[in-house]
Amino acid sequence: MGKPVVLHLGDDIRWGHELYSKFQDTFDVRRSYSMSRPEFIRALKERQFGDFFAMYRPFWNTGGEMGNWDEELVSLLPSSCKVFASAGAGFDWVDTAALAKRGITYCNAAAACTESVADAAIWLIISTFRLFAWSHVAARAVDADAFVDANRNLAMVSHNPNGHTLGIIGFGQIGRRTAEKAYLAMNMKIHYYDIVQMPAQLEAVSKATYHKDMDSLLAVSDCVMVATPFSGETLLNASLLAKMKTGARLINIARGKLLDESALVDALKSGKLAAAGLDVHYDEPRVSPELASMKNVEMLAHNAGASVDSHIGFERLGMENIFSFHQTGKAVTPVNAQLVAKAAGSKL
Repeated sequence: MGKPVVLHLGDDIRWGHELYSKFQDTFDVRRSYSMSRPEFIRALKERQFGDFFAMYRPFWNTGGEMGNWDEELVSLLPSSCKVFASAGAGFDWVDTAALAKRGITYCNAAAACTESVADAAIWLIISTFRLFAWSHVAARAVDADAFVDANRNLAMVSHNPNGHTLGIIGFGQIGRRTAEKAYLAMNMKIHYYDIVQMPAQLEAVSKATYHKDMDSLLAVSDCVMVATPFSGETLLNASLLAKMKTGARLINIARGKLLDESALVDALKSGKLAAAGLDVHYDEPRVSPELASMKNVEMLAHNAGASVDSHIGFERLGMENIFSFHQTGKAVTPVNAQLVAKAAGSKL
């Protein structure tokens, strides 16, 4: 028998050449490069890539030109396909349940960008307390009046994060690493909400307090950070924003569609919220003009996880997932393992 076939989606490897050489020694690597959706669908129907057992997508901004991985694409995958290892933390663009029904384990690479996203989250937290966005824009405007306005008036409405309560929605790797940095560097009190409570040893690093429901978390937090995957529904709407402390800050480093942006605009205008820090936006790459015009809103262009270090990790972790699955039948960072197991059980 020949080597197992792996379909490499997108561009060439850029950093992990030694590991990729081993990857090529172990697998028959075939390439799709960058295909449009119609081209990719045709290739799958014509079985141009053969009976591949794995798909490998090492970069988030290439190899995804075929669009969302929905039932239409998943149904065309060969029965031999068992694992899909892809870059990036979010997976709102892939139907992990549809993959699971076909017995395919989806693996993300959140672990590779944890440090970068957590650093960006700390920047957004600090900026929303100190209102650095106002000062930044004023200085870069090269306008003396704008400079003087920020210089004279910002201090009256800015605060140090030290000692304040940070409430984190979603206490996965990124949420926990942000908590550690906020606790150790800024002495923030850490509270979190998740569908399950983390083991005591994970809570102990940042002395985190667990909340069984989101309402109680929102009520005690001076700053709320969204760090949970997007499941297809808005997480924070107007009614939940109303339950936050008056004068609290809101950070989103997860997915833009988790937050009702019009409700956020209203909360900021009314003074219910003091500030917001957004790495992600509801209708990317389009940004809300109203939010962009506000002095108390810090914004990034979905760059929180974007670093050379993250990309090196994406390459490596994707290959490690496929190596591991090939050798043991289990991936390193599976997202839908429970769904795969459930689907397998229903077929018995």
